[in-house]
Amino acid sequence: MTSKRNFFGKGSVVVATDDGSPVRRLAITADSLVTQPFEGIDIIPDVIDYAARTHGTKDAVGWRDIVRIHEEEKEVTKTVNGKEVTEKKIWKYFQLSDYKYLSFLDVQERVSALARGLLHHQITKEDIFNIYAQTSVNWQLMSHACTAIATPVATAYDTLGESGLTHSLNEPNCVGVFTNADLLTTLKNVLPNTPSVRLIVYDGDAKSSLLDDIRNIRENVVILSFDELREIGAKQSKEGLKERRPSRDDVALIMYTSGTTGAPKGVVLTHGNVIASVGAVYTLLGHHLGTDDSFLAYLPLAHILEYIVELILFFVGMKTGYGRVKTLTDASVRQCKGDIVTFRPSIMVGVPAVWEQIRKGITTKVNASGTLKKAIFNGAMAAKKADVPGLSQLADAAVLNNIKQATGGRLRLALSGGAALSKETQEFLSVALVTMLQGYGMTESCGMCAILPPELMQYRSVGLPVPSAEIKLLDVPEAGYKSTNNPPQGEVCIRGPSVTKGYYKRDDLNNDESIFTKDGWLRTGDVGQWNADGTLSLIDRIKNLIKLQGGEYIALEQLESTYKSCYLVANICVYADAEAKQPIGIIIPHEANLRHALEAKSIPADANAQLSDLCANKAVQDLILKECNAIGKKNGFKQMEILEAVILTAEEWTPESGLVTAAQKVQRSKVAKKFEKEIKAAYAVQ
Repeated sequence: MTSKRNFFGKGSVVVATDDGSPVRRLAITADSLVTQPFEGIDIIPDVIDYAARTHGTKDAVGWRDIVRIHEEEKEVTKTVNGKEVTEKKIWKYFQLSDYKYLSFLDVQERVSALARGLLHHQITKEDIFNIYAQTSVNWQLMSHACTAIATPVATAYDTLGESGLTHSLNEPNCVGVFTNADLLTTLKNVLPNTPSVRLIVYDGDAKSSLLDDIRNIRENVVILSFDELREIGAKQSKEGLKERRPSRDDVALIMYTSGTTGAPKGVVLTHGNVIASVGAVYTLLGHHLGTDDSFLAYLPLAHILEYIVELILFFVGMKTGYGRVKTLTDASVRQCKGDIVTFRPSIMVGVPAVWEQIRKGITTKVNASGTLKKAIFNGAMAAKKADVPGLSQLADAAVLNNIKQATGGRLRLALSGGAALSKETQEFLSVALVTMLQGYGMTESCGMCAILPPELMQYRSVGLPVPSAEIKLLDVPEAGYKSTNNPPQGEVCIRGPSVTKGYYKRDDLNNDESIFTKDGWLRTGDVGQWNADGTLSLIDRIKNLIKLQGGEYIALEQLESTYKSCYLVANICVYADAEAKQPIGIIIPHEANLRHALEAKSIPADANAQLSDLCANKAVQDLILKECNAIGKKNGFKQMEILEAVILTAEEWTPESGLVTAAQKVQRSKVAKKFEKEIKAAYAVQ
């Protein structure tokens, strides 16, 4: 791996523009924006064909079959109306096979057969096909089958309830759906209200009675398994595929955002947008991505970050192994190892919630290992941070190697995207586990706006502009952010071949100049700052800027990402309003770390009590407030950014409850509404 810091020259440079505004591009591609990885790769099917030609019989994608489901009965204690109630619950654990693989040629052959199967069922270029399924090999095969015949794919998170699924099927008038057998009941319930759907393809085992129920909803509904569609298609001629091959300007994806406000918006991405993004990452990081690397895929493919990363790595010939969030670690499987240890990835991508979980998992184990081992671990971390010659290598070999083995022992690069990752977590994991890079993007930019390459490894930076987009900063005068500041600051605006031209059936948004300007810029709503080395840092989000009682602004999302790194915090929503002097934190405590801290610090609270009882305990609240604010002060927070109080809750926030999105972003307004009474009470006491 090259580590020459001058590999990217000045990082990013200002280019000449008609209106004279300071627009920046990646320095090494400043003359023109990247539209493709190289000549001949123009559309998504070109990626599949190129990979088959170039990487042939090499393993491309792998999966694990469920061998057996183990059921274990456990007692769970809940507090209902102030009384403790014990319930018996059945917990399911998977026993999985080893990884099985398809080669790059196999993928090409299966995509072709599925595409011909869709043509046989009269799926046209004007039709839209929805994918409502978990991340898997079949998700990708199905999406590539659709894009091979210029049929746009609309995405739906597999966590969507009936109302969300109805919206994502009806708005684009989807004629077809690919789903999993265990999601068919939800689909059956919405079918009477989604009249455009006529073809359903599913994978997994479904009861024949359920299939009959679905067929009986409407005469024209055809339901068949994934394998049945492939077998039908394999018998059809390949001639029909040629005339249906898409062009760069054809729509490839309608990606529904997991949006933190309102109904999901469908972001329209063309083949040209997607391929420009592939070209951009290939230009920026291609020299770090090898055919002998391996990538573990587990994030939702309905999220643009996962979709674009998988496509790029398929293009370069890297092996991808599919995992499940529930089976990543050994704790959630029986009579086999978890996906990470079994697959042994060298590259992983995750959202901050995943990395925070991994970090806290490590600290929980260290805390439970006893005083001596804890001291050795802390000494090893200190030696590696200080890069003491000899000691640094010894720390890696003797102490930190055990942690590395928990992720398979081969991990060498990790990328965090989707939201801000705290400096503490990025630094901790970079020292203890793997070089942790950050990226910045959104669905509207095809997942990528900026990426931090290993050559410029640092904290609190999201990296260099991707070469398929240019960036300018727009003044936010009321908050003091101006492009003339030193360093330059302002709202991040992006433009280029990887940026969407608009939302599906949303002319109200597409004609809104606070989103799309007349000269082609997309306003992101994020506040950025250019650093001296040409990298970009995100310092705010306009909609999360709150003006406090004293007239000064605070950035809730930025505070959240820092406070979340506190070892006692599993998740946090920072809240403030115009009447407040300081924000408060609504916090789900990290249970294992909290219990350990209560024992270690002699806090007047029973460390073995129910978590809900601990959350109501004033001494516990004071401890968590003190530890959070210690992190805030360490990060140089002003008094108005320090938490005034905390509200603790034992209840997990899930996409199903509506308190976080499918991408694990906090739904601030919904959390505030749920805890309205507690927020008023907390502020009243101060």
